[in-house]
Amino acid sequence: MEIALGLSFPGKLQDEAVICYLCKRFDIELRILEASFSMSSGWAILKIEGSSEEIEKALVYLAAKEIKIQKIETIK
Repeated sequence: MEIALGLSFPGKLQDEAVICYLCKRFDIELRILEASFSMSSGWAILKIEGSSEEIEKALVYLAAKEIKIQKIETIK
């Protein structure tokens, strides 16, 4: 399965390697298509590929971090 996501990050996560952690903790491949970060907030557009179960676990992790998730497209 492959999906495209838009993510909005709260400023309190500025010192956490959230995107890096996704690739290490979950069996997914991740591509950053576009991103912008500042001290107060950030956003990223990502393509994530992996099993539907691993992607769902990654989305639960992101939601627990209070990252807003917008599903843009399911590609496969």
